[in-house]
Amino acid sequence: MSDMSFDGFQKACDLLSHKVDAENFERFRWTRDEFPKLLKLVELIKGSVGERTDVEINEEGGERNTKKFVIKVHGKRIAGIGAALDKGRAVLNIGPVDRSPMKVAPGDPIHTEFAKVDEAWIGETLGKLMERIQPGAGAGQAEPAPTPQG
Repeated sequence: MSDMSFDGFQKACDLLSHKVDAENFERFRWTRDEFPKLLKLVELIKGSVGERTDVEINEEGGERNTKKFVIKVHGKRIAGIGAALDKGRAVLNIGPVDRSPMKVAPGDPIHTEFAKVDEAWIGETLGKLMERIQPGAGAGQAEPAPTPQG
């Protein structure tokens, strides 16, 4: 079967599956089409810091088309990253997290067609999002040295 006729046959199978049970079709379609994309997005985000030991990006849950991550620097929770798939697009955003000494300036999510998502796009996008992180009250200041008791 040629690629063209194979694609047409796959579309016919999708239509039939949808006609028989739309809810089950969507579940199978998501597993086949969307889940691998979400896995790739997660892998690229987690791998973006490479072998750095001062910066970590850890997955902290999510829902069907979204994943949540926390950025840790020197073991401190700094900010949250949200990653999502929406109508064929990858969407990343950043926001504050509990127990963070930093604040996050508001801004729009950054998105692109999923076909354009690669290591370079992830690195550039995460870099732009991290630029929104700013010191909060008392952030980045060393604890005062203890004074000798005499």
